[in-house]
Amino acid sequence: MPKSFKPKTATRLGAAALLGGSLLMASGAGIAADWSDTSIGIRNGSKFAEPFGRTDIGKNIVNLTHVSGYKYGTNFFNADLLLSDKKDPGSSAVNAEGAQEVYIVYRNTLDLSKVTSGTYKFGPVKGMGVTVGFDANVKNDAGYSSRKRMAVLGPTFFIDVPGFLNVSLLELWESNAPCSTFGPPSCVPRYSYKTHPMLTAAWGIPIGSSLFSYEGFINYIASKGRNEFGGSTAPETNFDSQIMFDVGAAMGGAKGTFKVGFEYQWWKNKFGNDASGAAGPGAFAKTPMLRAEYHF
Repeated sequence: MPKSFKPKTATRLGAAALLGGSLLMASGAGIAADWSDTSIGIRNGSKFAEPFGRTDIGKNIVNLTHVSGYKYGTNFFNADLLLSDKKDPGSSAVNAEGAQEVYIVYRNTLDLSKVTSGTYKFGPVKGMGVTVGFDANVKNDAGYSSRKRMAVLGPTFFIDVPGFLNVSLLELWESNAPCSTFGPPSCVPRYSYKTHPMLTAAWGIPIGSSLFSYEGFINYIASKGRNEFGGSTAPETNFDSQIMFDVGAAMGGAKGTFKVGFEYQWWKNKFGNDASGAAGPGAFAKTPMLRAEYHF
């Protein structure tokens, strides 16, 4: 994407409305749940990066996560509120201190054994499912101002490990519509990328009988063809994992209530932007973070 492109200003009200609607979705997802876990967390790092931008951006990220199980499968919902420092500036003088972003992920996985009463076990796989969901975001940065929308669908394999390890092969239908009303109008109509696959895994594994756990995800996303400006996109790898310590249990409280830990993200060709091309080193983020989360 060219540096001269001026993105649309995302208002604080718009971001708040998107996050508020997401909170309602998360609360509604657990109404018929057999079990559920909801958490609020915060993480902080000073080595975030953005394509065509800086590699030493500081961000505070507040997240709401909801996971639940129902008769035929599971729900997963996460909403991140990302607050950048001035090295990732907002798109107007009002928010020049730093851009703000809301990023939402929702996945519903139907467990085939529960739906069909069949058995789907082979090798290390203890079961199979079908996952459907979406990603959506809004950001008011001065460089691109993303309005991502993405639908996902594909099979998921449940791997037989302590805790959980789910591996999915998902087809992605992604579009974006960056547009500026700040200064001279400069708009790109909603643009759909080429349909493309993603190989993804998510895990939460206890470390023996200790109070530590290893959690995270990895996404490998194929090239999505040409971008909205006619340039090529690159395959993308996003590895994000954390070692978490159960502080609440260590202090005699309920297990799994309050956790703290260290997180690390390795994100190459961020959002399909080639780090070896015009997007520069900002498309290759290597970010250590501190993380804390409260479950209820």
